[in-house]
Amino acid sequence: MNSTASKFLTIASLAILLGACLSPSKVVAADRLRIGLSSFTPINAALWIAEEKGLFKKHGIESEVILIGGASTGGVSSLIAGDVQFLGGGGGGVINAALGGADVIMIGSIVNKGVQRVVARGDLKRPEDLRGKKIGITRLGAASHLVLLIMLRGWNMTPSDVQTLQIGSSPAMMAALEKGGIDAAVLTEPTFFFAEDQGFRTLADLADMDIYYLHSMIDTTRAYLRAHRDLTLRFMRGYIEGIAYFKKNRKESIDVLARKLRTAPAQTKYLERSHTLYTSGYFENAPYVSLKGVTTLLDFYAKDNPRARSANPQAFFDNSLVKELDDSGFIKKLYE
Repeated sequence: MNSTASKFLTIASLAILLGACLSPSKVVAADRLRIGLSSFTPINAALWIAEEKGLFKKHGIESEVILIGGASTGGVSSLIAGDVQFLGGGGGGVINAALGGADVIMIGSIVNKGVQRVVARGDLKRPEDLRGKKIGITRLGAASHLVLLIMLRGWNMTPSDVQTLQIGSSPAMMAALEKGGIDAAVLTEPTFFFAEDQGFRTLADLADMDIYYLHSMIDTTRAYLRAHRDLTLRFMRGYIEGIAYFKKNRKESIDVLARKLRTAPAQTKYLERSHTLYTSGYFENAPYVSLKGVTTLLDFYAKDNPRARSANPQAFFDNSLVKELDDSGFIKKLYE
């Protein structure tokens, strides 16, 4: 071996050794996050996509998206307990908990308007026909329950005018409708598409009623946000990229939903209709929490909760993270 080759090998060996010594300090472990879901519907698409398509990993996050029992109230309890760092769920549970003194806050909202529908037997033609009837919801305190209460008030009815039954998920309520166990139900997508195809009647569609009530939020605690603002900002980057991916990649997004929701091939058409619904103006590019939505809920709760009457709506959310990403041009670039 000539001297030139020998010198080259020596230098290369030293470089490899030096790299081996330095590399551990340069490798940064991904931050682990648990994100809870209070419902099992296509509205969670952006979170599932961000996890499956590596968008959270892109921002240094090892994510675990899990379903939490107990609807919105159960999800908020898990958030407060620290079992999850972020929660995807309806805003009603967060506002109720915050009114009771809990350290919870909304930092994003993909859907500020409700998309649920009150679906009933075909022979029930008007809201008044629901008097004395059995109406299914997921759980007491869940978004479906809140929707029903809002609807009843709008129809000049009270909760005692109907029989409210806790059934579980929208598919479970659909099964109860078909078997005659309930007369009506508050369904979310894609189940209400299936119900309408089966001849059930939509008595109320929140999409037509211009009701802002914070359908799907991203929640955390103030303490976590203060201690981990950079990590929270990275989480929001991944989440917002998930929204953009959903809007721009129809087939791939529907494939993710089909896997997560275990949808049979024959039922995929309902996921396609859900995708069309959400991309028609529901999924926000910049997911700001709606002040109008917070005010709507506080006004609703004020009847029974004195604290809601004097509460400052601004105290229940923090839009600074979304604003930072919006002002920086990050969100705009996702759609160029």
